Amino acid sequence: MIVRNLHKNEQAPMSLLLLADPSRVLVEEYLVRGMCFVAESDGKIMGVYVLLPTRPATVELVNVAVAEGAQGKGSGKQLVMHAVTTARSLGYQTIELGTGNSSIGQLALYQKCGFRIVGVDVDFFVRHYSEEIYENGIHCRDMIRLAQDL
Repeated sequence: MIVRNLHKNEQAPMSLLLLADPSRVLVEEYLVRGMCFVAESDGKIMGVYVLLPTRPATVELVNVAVAEGAQGKGSGKQLVMHAVTTARSLGYQTIELGTGNSSIGQLALYQKCGFRIVGVDVDFFVRHYSEEIYENGIHCRDMIRLAQDL
């Protein structure tokens, strides 16, 4: 798997990005403000993430997604670790991310990658998404915020 910047004239892999965030409006906003990276295997894009500068020394990792056929093989961990390394090399001091309270697998992955839970944005998904989200049989209501010092 090779991870690289999305080329300037290259179309972002929207179907993958929407796996991580079902709001096309928010995803398009992230793409304008952030740096998009894609993971390729055999010339095919199978993963994506966006680094979004939020404060002078802080960047947020958003829209981490791996194609369904490539999940469960360590690709997500490689993407997250690539994001951490990239953020550090760009001079950021902190990398943050947020995920839903129902995203059990993602919460485990991020903690395995060195992130710590730093807060909860209660009812974030209720306030910002018109349709209810369910994952793992759990109503996704709250944004679990995680961070890592670089």
